[in-house]
Amino acid sequence: MISLATLKSAVQRALRQAAQAKDIQEAEVYASSTGHLLCRLNYTSAIPCNGVEEPKSSEAFGLGIRAVFSGTDGPRIGFGSEARDLSPAAIKRALEKARQNAVPDPEFMSFPAPPQAQPPKLPASHDRAIMDLKDGTLVEAGWTVLREALKTFESSEPLAKLAGSKEKLANLGLIVGGDVSLFRQRIAIGSTRMPKVQTDESTYITSAVTSMVERKAAKGSGYAATTHLAKFKGEAGADAARNAILGAGGQRLPSGTYNVVLGPQPVADLMTNLILPSLSADAFYSCKSAFLGEVGRPVAADLLTIYDYGAAKGFVGTKRLTCEGLPTGRTNLIQAGVLHGLLSNHYETQRLLKDPRAREKLGLNPQEHQDVLIPRNGFRLSNSGGRQFDVPPSIAATNLFIEGSTPHSQESLLASVGNGVYIGRIWYTYAMNGLRAGDFTCTVVGDSFLIQDGRLTAPLRGNTIRITGNIRSLLRQVTGVTKQAKPIVGWSADEVIYAPEIAVRGLQLAEIAQFMESV
Repeated sequence: MISLATLKSAVQRALRQAAQAKDIQEAEVYASSTGHLLCRLNYTSAIPCNGVEEPKSSEAFGLGIRAVFSGTDGPRIGFGSEARDLSPAAIKRALEKARQNAVPDPEFMSFPAPPQAQPPKLPASHDRAIMDLKDGTLVEAGWTVLREALKTFESSEPLAKLAGSKEKLANLGLIVGGDVSLFRQRIAIGSTRMPKVQTDESTYITSAVTSMVERKAAKGSGYAATTHLAKFKGEAGADAARNAILGAGGQRLPSGTYNVVLGPQPVADLMTNLILPSLSADAFYSCKSAFLGEVGRPVAADLLTIYDYGAAKGFVGTKRLTCEGLPTGRTNLIQAGVLHGLLSNHYETQRLLKDPRAREKLGLNPQEHQDVLIPRNGFRLSNSGGRQFDVPPSIAATNLFIEGSTPHSQESLLASVGNGVYIGRIWYTYAMNGLRAGDFTCTVVGDSFLIQDGRLTAPLRGNTIRITGNIRSLLRQVTGVTKQAKPIVGWSADEVIYAPEIAVRGLQLAEIAQFMESV
């Protein structure tokens, strides 16, 4: 990892070099060092295996420069970056790339100015043990998860009965797969408008595990995320094994309209793929949001509140600064069912503020309600995970919280449903007919059960039903939310969803056709 001092010096040097260029009106420099360490779990009881495989790491560091260049046809905006080099020569190359890539952008106003509010004073959110992690510690983290899964299998009386004895458990085809990922991030940012270079650093660990009892066609999953290595106990492995055991003997469910409880993973998946993209300022500007024109109006059940809080102390997605050098904080998205604010960055806020159609797109005049568009969510993220120097800022959530006006336990939530379906894991969640229509579908793949008389009973077979619905209707039909929430980081996502269990009435489930067995 590159030190904060080195990143800060590189940004200061780049700002000095940019100031010497006669054609640059203003510039912004961002340097980062991001490490991703990963080990994969691959345990199979019936086939020889290593259990923990492919421990590997990747590190990306470099700097990116955005600059406004003078031109005969007006200002031009360009971006250039250089990887694995912070030298004066690399800065010169990045500036030249920005110059060559520059194009007119009539919607660009300026880079961010120093905020009135200072960045939050947060306790150190990074873990030195992760920053200085050794290879052996990474492998041990993988084994911690795998051991918890195998302990859960071995202590299961129902599995022992199915196998005939504990010694024959392997004959059931026990499988544990997934990964443990550790992220460590450091950034420095400054601009001609914010010449005082600011820095930030953070760490976190995630684990996603799938376990199977293959001979019983049973699948279970588990998730975990935390900020410090000492807090990582491998509980995702135990949860995945426990859910696989409970899923043995799953049955099919006929198509119909059901009252359901969505578990943490489905809640997180719906947020990541459907709801958050519709609560972003860029979706409103381009008229793609499912909530177009509804800011200030009810869009969900009045018991529901959703907010993003990047400065929440001690949470996995917490960051002191955005990748635009602005302070993070709390953005109220939906309050008591009313759409209150949007995720935004500086660029999207500025162009919506001057958009002549802004009142039509938002549902109110943003000049009179500027709290709707506070730019707390401008981050430079890429598919490789974490903050990256080689992309301009986009919009992303940090820690997303979902709350109900009456906090439920799982028991009271199930009791409120009475009879219905508990959906514990979905995949292939996507918008049909475009994001704006709000229609979506996804497949139920595991961790799901019938609810009878307020209790979880018979397991459902995975990949036999799908949800078809509309995200606006779903939010309005929420009837309860648990107080307890689980941090979940979705596939190729960076935001952390603190996902509770949510009860929804009248959700349409469609049975997936069963293939005929060959004779």
